[in-house]
Amino acid sequence: MLPPDTSDKPYVALVEKLEHDGNNVDVSVRWYYRPEDTIGGRQKFHGENEIFLSDHRDVQSARTIEGKCVVHSYDDYLNLENVGVEDYYCRMEYNFITGAFAPERIDVFCKCDTPHNPDVFMVQCDDCEDWYHPACVGTTIEEVKKTDNYLCPECEEAHNEYFLNQSRTDVSALPTSNGNQAFPKASISSKCKQSAARVV
Repeated sequence: MLPPDTSDKPYVALVEKLEHDGNNVDVSVRWYYRPEDTIGGRQKFHGENEIFLSDHRDVQSARTIEGKCVVHSYDDYLNLENVGVEDYYCRMEYNFITGAFAPERIDVFCKCDTPHNPDVFMVQCDDCEDWYHPACVGTTIEEVKKTDNYLCPECEEAHNEYFLNQSRTDVSALPTSNGNQAFPKASISSKCKQSAARVV
């Protein structure tokens, strides 16, 4: 919908009802809020196209409708092959009076314990399967992309310790069905295994 200041980003609203009165057509809407319009403001985990369905309802002239957009669920948004200017996503609802969000808790990732931002690159550890921002684990996007298999620092340390200990024992006692040596993943990751998503 058209904002009062045309230099601002367009407003996004859910049209709940059309009302016709003579020559005028009004729409009953339920507003979506952008992160910067909430009481807490934009946070680093908010994506560029993230909006929140609020309980703020209003009646506007149909002439303020600029066009149609699509508000996806968070999971559907992540699965989009191409994100267009009309694509948004919503994973929380917002109370515009109290500033409260629902749900109050969502999954967090990485050492920084923040929710996922789909605009920010993350890498998954092949062992513990948690997700990390490269900068939070002392590496870069470029370095991560050079490797076929990534281990987070904790898992890498556990692997090194495991193989160091195995070098002092008879590893031939760990055969597989095809006769090759086996290194039990469970024993390697026991020190660093953690949930891929934590809720705060």
